[in-house]
Amino acid sequence: MIFGAFERMVAMRYLRARRQEGFISVIAGFSLLGIGLGVATLIIVMSVMNGFRAELIGRILGLNGHAGIYAVDGSIENYDQLVVEAASVPGVFSVTPQVEGQAMLTANGVASGGAVRGMRPSDLKAKPLIADNITAGSLDDFEGKDAVVLGTRLANRMGLRLDDRVTLISPSSAVTVVGSVPRMKAYQVVALFEVGMYEYDNSFVYMPLEAAQVFFQKGDSVNALEIFTVDPDSLKEVRLNMVQALPAEVYFRDWQQQNSSFFNALQVERNVMFLILTLIILVAAFNIISSMIMLVKDKGRDIAVLRTMGASRGMITRIFFMTGASIGVLGTLVGAALGLVFILNIEAIQDWVEALFGTSVFPPEVYFLTNVPAKMDPTEVILVIAMALGLSFAATIYPAWRAARVDPVEALRYE
Repeated sequence: MIFGAFERMVAMRYLRARRQEGFISVIAGFSLLGIGLGVATLIIVMSVMNGFRAELIGRILGLNGHAGIYAVDGSIENYDQLVVEAASVPGVFSVTPQVEGQAMLTANGVASGGAVRGMRPSDLKAKPLIADNITAGSLDDFEGKDAVVLGTRLANRMGLRLDDRVTLISPSSAVTVVGSVPRMKAYQVVALFEVGMYEYDNSFVYMPLEAAQVFFQKGDSVNALEIFTVDPDSLKEVRLNMVQALPAEVYFRDWQQQNSSFFNALQVERNVMFLILTLIILVAAFNIISSMIMLVKDKGRDIAVLRTMGASRGMITRIFFMTGASIGVLGTLVGAALGLVFILNIEAIQDWVEALFGTSVFPPEVYFLTNVPAKMDPTEVILVIAMALGLSFAATIYPAWRAARVDPVEALRYE
Protein backbone atom coordinates (compact mmCIF):
# COMPACT_ATOMS: atom_id res chain seq x y z
CA MET A 1 0.00 0.00 0.00
CA ILE A 2 2.78 2.38 0.94
CA PHE A 3 4.68 1.73 -2.27
CA GLY A 4 1.45 2.01 -4.28
CA ALA A 5 0.67 5.45 -2.81
CA PHE A 6 4.24 6.59 -3.43
CA GLU A 7 4.12 5.42 -7.05
CA ARG A 8 0.79 7.20 -7.58
CA MET A 9 2.25 10.42 -6.12
CA VAL A 10 5.30 10.25 -8.38
CA ALA A 11 3.14 9.47 -11.39
CA MET A 12 0.77 12.40 -10.70
CA ARG A 13 3.68 14.79 -10.26
CA TYR A 14 5.24 13.54 -13.49
CA LEU A 15 1.98 13.95 -15.37
CA ARG A 16 1.52 17.49 -14.03
CA ALA A 17 5.04 18.35 -15.15
CA ARG A 18 4.36 16.90 -18.58
CA ARG A 19 1.12 18.87 -18.87
CA GLN A 20 2.91 22.08 -17.94
CA GLU A 21 5.72 21.36 -20.39
CA GLY A 22 3.11 20.72 -23.09
CA PHE A 23 1.40 24.01 -22.28
CA ILE A 24 4.71 25.83 -22.53
CA SER A 25 5.38 24.14 -25.86
CA VAL A 26 2.01 25.32 -27.16
CA ILE A 27 2.79 28.91 -26.15
CA ALA A 28 6.23 28.66 -27.77
CA GLY A 29 4.59 27.28 -30.93
CA PHE A 30 2.18 30.20 -31.04
CA SER A 31 5.12 32.57 -30.58
CA LEU A 32 6.93 30.95 -33.49
CA LEU A 33 3.77 31.12 -35.60
CA GLY A 34 3.18 34.75 -34.67
CA ILE A 35 6.68 35.81 -35.63
CA GLY A 36 6.48 33.86 -38.88
CA LEU A 37 3.14 35.37 -39.85
CA GLY A 38 4.32 38.83 -38.85
CA VAL A 39 7.46 38.61 -40.97
CA ALA A 40 5.58 37.12 -43.93
CA THR A 41 2.84 39.76 -43.72
CA LEU A 42 5.35 42.59 -43.55
CA ILE A 43 7.28 41.31 -46.56
CA ILE A 44 4.10 40.76 -48.60
CA VAL A 45 2.46 44.09 -47.74
CA MET A 46 5.62 46.16 -48.23
CA SER A 47 6.35 44.43 -51.55
CA VAL A 48 2.80 45.01 -52.80
CA MET A 49 2.93 48.68 -51.76
CA ASN A 50 6.32 49.06 -53.48
CA GLY A 51 4.91 47.46 -56.60
CA PHE A 52 1.80 49.62 -56.43
CA ARG A 53 3.90 52.79 -56.21
CA ALA A 54 6.27 51.65 -58.98
CA GLU A 55 3.40 50.71 -61.31
CA LEU A 56 1.63 54.00 -60.69
CA ILE A 57 4.78 56.04 -61.25
CA GLY A 58 5.66 54.02 -64.36
CA ARG A 59 2.25 54.48 -65.92
CA ILE A 60 1.78 58.09 -64.84
CA LEU A 61 5.22 59.12 -66.03
CA GLY A 62 4.97 56.92 -69.13
CA LEU A 63 1.99 58.95 -70.35
CA ASN A 64 2.51 62.34 -68.71
CA GLY A 65 6.27 62.69 -68.86
CA HIS A 66 8.68 63.46 -66.06
CA ALA A 67 8.13 67.20 -66.40
CA GLY A 68 6.43 69.76 -68.57
CA ILE A 69 6.82 73.30 -69.87
CA TYR A 70 3.62 75.32 -69.99
CA ALA A 71 2.80 78.80 -71.27
CA VAL A 72 1.60 81.43 -68.85
CA ASP A 73 -1.01 82.63 -71.37
CA GLY A 74 -1.85 79.11 -72.60
CA SER A 75 -0.01 79.26 -75.95
CA ILE A 76 3.62 78.56 -76.91
CA GLU A 77 4.34 80.12 -80.32
CA ASN A 78 7.96 79.34 -81.20
CA TYR A 79 7.90 75.87 -79.68
CA ASP A 80 10.48 74.34 -82.05
CA GLN A 81 13.15 76.73 -80.77
CA LEU A 82 12.05 76.11 -77.18
CA VAL A 83 12.30 72.35 -77.78
CA VAL A 84 15.94 72.74 -78.84
CA GLU A 85 16.75 74.90 -75.79
CA ALA A 86 15.06 72.50 -73.37
CA ALA A 87 16.69 69.43 -74.93
CA SER A 88 20.15 70.99 -74.45
CA VAL A 89 19.73 71.04 -70.66
CA PRO A 90 21.87 68.27 -69.04
CA GLY A 91 19.81 65.33 -67.85
CA VAL A 92 16.98 65.81 -70.37
CA PHE A 93 16.28 62.75 -72.53
CA SER A 94 13.57 64.05 -74.89
CA VAL A 95 11.20 67.01 -75.37
CA THR A 96 7.87 66.60 -77.16
CA PRO A 97 5.49 69.43 -78.19
CA GLN A 98 1.81 68.67 -77.73
CA VAL A 99 -1.65 70.19 -77.45
CA GLU A 100 -3.64 69.22 -74.37
CA GLY A 101 -7.34 69.76 -73.86
CA GLN A 102 -10.67 68.36 -72.71
CA ALA A 103 -13.50 67.35 -75.02
CA MET A 104 -16.84 65.58 -75.01
CA LEU A 105 -16.97 62.34 -76.99
CA THR A 106 -20.26 61.06 -78.46
CA ALA A 107 -20.93 57.81 -80.32
CA ASN A 108 -23.77 55.28 -80.46
CA GLY A 109 -25.89 57.45 -78.20
CA VAL A 110 -23.23 57.49 -75.45
CA ALA A 111 -21.46 60.66 -74.29
CA SER A 112 -18.30 60.80 -72.21
CA GLY A 113 -15.59 63.26 -71.31
CA GLY A 114 -12.06 62.64 -72.47
CA ALA A 115 -8.54 64.02 -72.14
CA VAL A 116 -7.36 64.82 -75.66
CA ARG A 117 -3.69 65.09 -76.54
CA GLY A 118 -2.32 66.09 -79.90
CA MET A 119 1.13 64.69 -80.75
CA ARG A 120 3.24 64.13 -83.81
CA PRO A 121 2.96 60.53 -85.09
CA SER A 122 6.69 59.98 -84.60
CA ASP A 123 6.48 61.15 -80.99
CA LEU A 124 3.56 58.85 -80.19
CA LYS A 125 5.37 55.88 -81.74
CA ALA A 126 8.38 56.72 -79.56
CA LYS A 127 6.24 56.46 -76.41
CA PRO A 128 6.73 52.79 -75.35
CA LEU A 129 3.77 52.66 -72.99
CA ILE A 130 1.44 53.35 -75.94
CA ALA A 131 3.34 51.78 -78.83
CA ASP A 132 3.90 48.47 -77.00
CA ASN A 133 0.29 48.16 -75.83
CA ILE A 134 -1.72 48.57 -79.04
CA THR A 135 -4.55 46.01 -78.92
CA ALA A 136 -6.19 46.83 -82.26
CA GLY A 137 -5.17 48.75 -85.35
CA SER A 138 -1.77 50.29 -85.97
CA LEU A 139 -0.01 53.56 -85.24
CA ASP A 140 1.02 53.67 -88.90
CA ASP A 141 -2.48 55.00 -89.60
CA PHE A 142 -2.08 57.75 -87.00
CA GLU A 143 -1.85 60.65 -89.44
CA GLY A 144 -4.01 63.18 -91.22
CA LYS A 145 -6.77 65.42 -89.90
CA ASP A 146 -9.37 62.89 -88.74
CA ALA A 147 -7.51 60.04 -86.95
CA VAL A 148 -7.69 59.29 -83.23
CA VAL A 149 -6.34 56.60 -80.89
CA LEU A 150 -8.50 55.62 -77.89
CA GLY A 151 -8.11 53.60 -74.71
CA THR A 152 -9.83 50.22 -74.87
CA ARG A 153 -12.08 50.81 -71.87
CA LEU A 154 -13.29 54.13 -73.28
CA ALA A 155 -13.95 52.48 -76.65
CA ASN A 156 -15.80 49.53 -75.10
CA ARG A 157 -17.92 51.82 -72.93
CA MET A 158 -18.98 53.81 -76.00
CA GLY A 159 -19.43 50.77 -78.23
CA LEU A 160 -16.60 51.77 -80.57
CA ARG A 161 -14.54 49.41 -82.68
CA LEU A 162 -11.68 49.86 -85.09
CA ASP A 163 -12.51 52.20 -88.03
CA ASP A 164 -15.66 53.50 -86.29
CA ARG A 165 -16.19 57.25 -86.09
CA VAL A 166 -16.49 59.23 -82.87
CA THR A 167 -17.58 62.85 -82.59
CA LEU A 168 -15.55 65.25 -80.42
CA ILE A 169 -17.22 68.37 -79.05
CA SER A 170 -14.98 71.21 -77.91
CA PRO A 171 -15.81 73.05 -74.66
CA SER A 172 -15.23 76.35 -76.47
CA SER A 173 -17.89 77.44 -78.94
CA ALA A 174 -17.72 79.05 -82.36
CA VAL A 175 -19.47 82.39 -82.89
CA THR A 176 -21.85 82.41 -85.87
CA VAL A 177 -24.64 84.65 -87.14
CA VAL A 178 -27.14 82.61 -85.11
CA GLY A 179 -25.08 82.79 -81.92
CA SER A 180 -22.53 80.57 -80.20
CA VAL A 181 -22.45 77.01 -81.55
CA PRO A 182 -20.37 74.21 -80.01
CA ARG A 183 -17.56 73.14 -82.31
CA MET A 184 -17.61 69.44 -83.17
CA LYS A 185 -15.90 67.12 -85.60
CA ALA A 186 -16.05 63.39 -86.37
CA TYR A 187 -12.81 61.34 -86.23
CA GLN A 188 -11.97 57.80 -87.26
CA VAL A 189 -10.66 55.33 -84.66
CA VAL A 190 -7.42 53.97 -86.14
CA ALA A 191 -6.02 52.17 -83.08
CA LEU A 192 -6.85 51.12 -79.51
CA PHE A 193 -4.40 50.89 -76.61
CA GLU A 194 -4.49 49.37 -73.12
CA VAL A 195 -1.76 50.43 -70.70
CA GLY A 196 -3.31 48.61 -67.73
CA MET A 197 -4.26 51.70 -65.73
CA TYR A 198 -8.02 52.12 -65.60
CA GLU A 199 -8.07 55.92 -65.50
CA TYR A 200 -5.96 56.27 -68.64
CA ASP A 201 -7.59 53.45 -70.60
CA ASN A 202 -10.96 54.98 -69.80
CA SER A 203 -10.33 58.62 -70.71
CA PHE A 204 -7.30 59.28 -72.93
CA VAL A 205 -7.63 60.23 -76.61
CA TYR A 206 -4.66 60.87 -78.92
CA MET A 207 -4.83 62.71 -82.27
CA PRO A 208 -2.16 64.08 -84.64
CA LEU A 209 -0.70 67.43 -83.61
CA GLU A 210 -2.04 69.29 -86.65
CA ALA A 211 -5.54 67.95 -86.06
CA ALA A 212 -5.42 69.00 -82.41
CA GLN A 213 -4.23 72.49 -83.35
CA VAL A 214 -7.22 72.86 -85.65
CA PHE A 215 -9.74 71.39 -83.20
CA PHE A 216 -8.59 73.52 -80.26
CA GLN A 217 -7.93 76.58 -82.47
CA LYS A 218 -4.26 76.84 -81.56
CA GLY A 219 -3.05 77.87 -84.99
CA ASP A 220 0.64 77.01 -85.27
CA SER A 221 1.23 76.87 -81.52
CA VAL A 222 1.06 74.31 -78.70
CA ASN A 223 0.23 74.64 -75.03
CA ALA A 224 2.71 72.18 -73.50
CA LEU A 225 6.11 70.57 -73.96
CA GLU A 226 6.45 67.08 -72.50
CA ILE A 227 9.89 66.34 -71.05
CA PHE A 228 11.48 62.97 -70.24
CA THR A 229 14.67 62.94 -68.17
CA VAL A 230 17.39 60.36 -67.67
CA ASP A 231 16.51 59.86 -63.99
CA PRO A 232 12.98 60.86 -62.90
CA ASP A 233 13.91 60.63 -59.21
CA SER A 234 16.70 63.20 -59.53
CA LEU A 235 15.08 66.31 -60.94
CA LYS A 236 16.53 68.98 -58.66
CA GLU A 237 19.47 69.83 -60.92
CA VAL A 238 17.34 69.61 -64.08
CA ARG A 239 14.77 71.93 -62.50
CA LEU A 240 17.39 74.54 -61.61
CA ASN A 241 19.02 74.48 -65.05
CA MET A 242 15.65 74.52 -66.82
CA VAL A 243 14.36 77.53 -64.89
CA GLN A 244 17.51 79.46 -65.81
CA ALA A 245 17.27 78.52 -69.51
CA LEU A 246 13.54 79.16 -70.06
CA PRO A 247 12.06 82.53 -71.00
CA ALA A 248 9.72 84.35 -68.66
CA GLU A 249 6.54 83.58 -70.62
CA VAL A 250 6.70 79.85 -69.80
CA TYR A 251 7.11 77.90 -66.57
CA PHE A 252 8.50 74.48 -65.64
CA ARG A 253 6.65 71.88 -63.55
CA ASP A 254 7.87 68.33 -62.83
CA TRP A 255 5.95 65.21 -61.82
CA GLN A 256 6.88 65.54 -58.15
CA GLN A 257 5.23 68.96 -58.04
CA GLN A 258 2.18 67.83 -60.01
CA ASN A 259 1.53 64.70 -57.96
CA SER A 260 3.16 65.62 -54.65
CA SER A 261 0.04 65.17 -52.49
CA PHE A 262 -0.78 61.81 -54.07
CA PHE A 263 2.66 60.26 -53.62
CA ASN A 264 3.08 61.79 -50.16
CA ALA A 265 -0.17 60.09 -49.17
CA LEU A 266 1.18 56.79 -50.50
CA GLN A 267 4.37 57.22 -48.48
CA VAL A 268 2.47 58.04 -45.29
CA GLU A 269 0.21 55.02 -45.78
CA ARG A 270 3.24 52.82 -46.36
CA ASN A 271 4.93 53.98 -43.15
CA VAL A 272 1.75 53.54 -41.11
CA MET A 273 1.21 50.02 -42.46
CA PHE A 274 4.79 49.14 -41.55
CA LEU A 275 4.29 50.31 -37.96
CA ILE A 276 0.94 48.55 -37.58
CA LEU A 277 2.18 45.23 -38.94
CA THR A 278 5.28 45.44 -36.75
CA LEU A 279 2.93 45.08 -33.78
CA ILE A 280 2.29 41.48 -34.86
CA ILE A 281 5.97 40.68 -34.37
CA LEU A 282 5.98 42.65 -31.11
CA VAL A 283 3.05 40.62 -29.72
CA ALA A 284 4.82 37.40 -30.70
CA ALA A 285 7.93 38.65 -28.90
CA PHE A 286 5.88 39.17 -25.72
CA ASN A 287 4.66 35.58 -26.10
CA ILE A 288 8.30 34.49 -26.14
CA ILE A 289 8.83 36.35 -22.87
CA SER A 290 5.82 34.69 -21.20
CA SER A 291 6.71 31.19 -22.43
CA MET A 292 10.33 31.57 -21.35
CA ILE A 293 9.36 32.84 -17.88
CA MET A 294 7.06 29.84 -17.46
CA LEU A 295 9.89 27.58 -18.63
CA VAL A 296 12.23 29.11 -16.06
CA LYS A 297 9.70 28.51 -13.28
CA ASP A 298 9.11 24.94 -14.43
CA LYS A 299 12.83 24.15 -14.70
CA GLY A 300 13.84 25.81 -11.44
CA ARG A 301 14.90 22.51 -9.82
CA ASP A 302 16.94 21.51 -12.89
CA ILE A 303 18.64 24.91 -12.91
CA ALA A 304 19.50 24.49 -9.24
CA VAL A 305 21.00 21.04 -9.90
CA LEU A 306 23.13 22.45 -12.71
CA ARG A 307 24.30 25.26 -10.45
CA THR A 308 25.30 22.80 -7.72
CA MET A 309 27.21 20.80 -10.33
CA GLY A 310 29.32 23.86 -11.17
CA ALA A 311 27.41 25.64 -13.92
CA SER A 312 27.99 29.39 -13.85
CA ARG A 313 25.33 32.05 -14.17
CA GLY A 314 26.68 32.97 -17.59
CA MET A 315 26.25 29.39 -18.74
CA ILE A 316 22.61 29.32 -17.55
CA THR A 317 21.99 32.67 -19.25
CA ARG A 318 23.37 31.40 -22.55
CA ILE A 319 21.29 28.20 -22.36
CA PHE A 320 17.99 30.03 -21.94
CA PHE A 321 18.98 32.79 -24.35
CA MET A 322 19.66 30.22 -27.07
CA THR A 323 16.38 28.47 -26.25
CA GLY A 324 14.34 31.64 -26.69
CA ALA A 325 16.40 32.90 -29.63
CA SER A 326 15.86 29.64 -31.50
CA ILE A 327 12.11 30.34 -31.52
CA GLY A 328 12.71 33.78 -33.04
CA VAL A 329 15.24 32.53 -35.61
CA LEU A 330 13.07 29.63 -36.74
CA GLY A 331 9.93 31.79 -36.90
CA THR A 332 11.75 34.50 -38.85
CA LEU A 333 13.14 32.03 -41.38
CA VAL A 334 9.75 30.38 -41.87
CA GLY A 335 8.05 33.78 -42.26
CA ALA A 336 10.66 35.06 -44.71
CA ALA A 337 10.37 31.91 -46.84
CA LEU A 338 6.55 32.12 -46.78
CA GLY A 339 6.60 35.80 -47.77
CA LEU A 340 9.04 35.25 -50.64
CA VAL A 341 7.07 32.29 -52.00
CA PHE A 342 3.85 34.35 -51.83
CA ILE A 343 5.40 37.31 -53.67
CA LEU A 344 6.93 35.15 -56.39
CA ASN A 345 3.56 33.48 -57.05
CA ILE A 346 1.24 36.42 -56.36
CA GLU A 347 -0.36 36.43 -59.82
CA ALA A 348 -1.19 32.71 -59.62
CA ILE A 349 -2.59 33.22 -56.11
CA GLN A 350 -4.72 36.14 -57.33
CA ASP A 351 -6.11 34.03 -60.20
CA TRP A 352 -6.86 31.16 -57.81
CA VAL A 353 -8.67 33.43 -55.32
CA GLU A 354 -10.70 35.10 -58.07
CA ALA A 355 -11.65 31.71 -59.53
CA LEU A 356 -12.59 30.43 -56.07
CA PHE A 357 -14.85 33.36 -55.14
CA GLY A 358 -15.94 34.27 -58.66
CA THR A 359 -15.15 37.97 -58.24
CA SER A 360 -12.26 40.35 -58.68
CA VAL A 361 -10.20 40.95 -55.54
CA PHE A 362 -8.46 43.92 -57.18
CA PRO A 363 -11.11 46.03 -59.02
CA PRO A 364 -9.31 48.26 -61.56
CA GLU A 365 -11.85 51.07 -61.21
CA VAL A 366 -10.93 51.31 -57.51
CA TYR A 367 -7.18 50.65 -57.53
CA PHE A 368 -6.42 52.08 -61.02
CA LEU A 369 -4.46 48.93 -61.95
CA THR A 370 -5.70 45.67 -63.46
CA ASN A 371 -3.58 43.26 -61.40
CA VAL A 372 -1.89 43.08 -58.02
CA PRO A 373 1.62 44.53 -58.39
CA ALA A 374 4.54 43.35 -56.28
CA LYS A 375 8.11 44.59 -56.17
CA MET A 376 10.37 43.02 -53.59
CA ASP A 377 13.08 45.27 -52.18
CA PRO A 378 16.00 43.17 -50.82
CA THR A 379 16.94 45.98 -48.42
CA GLU A 380 13.46 46.00 -46.89
CA VAL A 381 13.42 42.21 -46.59
CA ILE A 382 16.75 42.31 -44.74
CA LEU A 383 15.42 45.12 -42.53
CA VAL A 384 12.28 43.11 -41.63
CA ILE A 385 14.34 40.00 -40.85
CA ALA A 386 16.80 42.01 -38.74
CA MET A 387 13.96 43.69 -36.84
CA ALA A 388 12.25 40.36 -36.13
CA LEU A 389 15.50 38.81 -34.92
CA GLY A 390 16.27 41.86 -32.79
CA LEU A 391 12.88 41.78 -31.09
CA SER A 392 13.17 38.03 -30.54
CA PHE A 393 16.63 38.31 -29.00
CA ALA A 394 15.54 41.22 -26.82
CA ALA A 395 12.56 39.19 -25.59
CA THR A 396 14.84 36.43 -24.26
CA ILE A 397 17.14 38.69 -22.23
CA TYR A 398 14.93 39.06 -19.16
CA PRO A 399 13.92 35.36 -18.85
CA ALA A 400 17.55 34.29 -19.34
CA TRP A 401 18.68 36.78 -16.68
CA ARG A 402 15.95 35.54 -14.35
CA ALA A 403 17.03 31.93 -14.88
CA ALA A 404 20.62 32.84 -13.96
CA ARG A 405 19.37 34.46 -10.72
CA VAL A 406 17.71 31.27 -9.44
CA ASP A 407 19.03 30.43 -5.95
CA PRO A 408 19.92 26.69 -5.75
CA VAL A 409 19.23 26.55 -1.99
CA GLU A 410 15.70 28.00 -2.35
CA ALA A 411 14.93 25.87 -5.41
CA LEU A 412 15.99 22.59 -3.69
CA ARG A 413 14.73 23.35 -0.18
CA TYR A 414 11.51 21.35 -0.49
CA GLU A 415 12.80 18.68 -2.89
